[in-house]
Amino acid sequence: MLKGKHWQNNAPASNEALMKLTSAAPFPLPESYINLLANSDGGEGPLFVQPDWLILYPAEEVTEIETSETFHGSFPGYFVIGGNGGGEAIALTQDKDGNEKVVFFDMVNIDLKETVEELAPSFEELLSLIEDLED
Repeated sequence: MLKGKHWQNNAPASNEALMKLTSAAPFPLPESYINLLANSDGGEGPLFVQPDWLILYPAEEVTEIETSETFHGSFPGYFVIGGNGGGEAIALTQDKDGNEKVVFFDMVNIDLKETVEELAPSFEELLSLIEDLED
């Protein structure tokens, strides 16, 4: 899935962790996201675009964020799956028609109109933004 990309893998997520994650999610998660976690429970690597770095959190951490409602009050409708290591969250969300997209936002500024920016129109597109290994 991330062959030829600058990506630091983690050990695979357990089936139990993936089941808890999908149960906690407010909408169906992209199959490519679940497949990635099944092979690398989170990980990190550089992006070609802002926010410049992608850190995907392990399934259990994402589930904890979602069930503790850490972001719900300030950032409703965003399912946080990671960050950039510099104060910005990376999240999945859906538009009113149920189409997924990946966004990032400043976790300090709660004005969503100022902070939320689209990163990719899908999780698959997000993966394509990870920098390639140099030949």
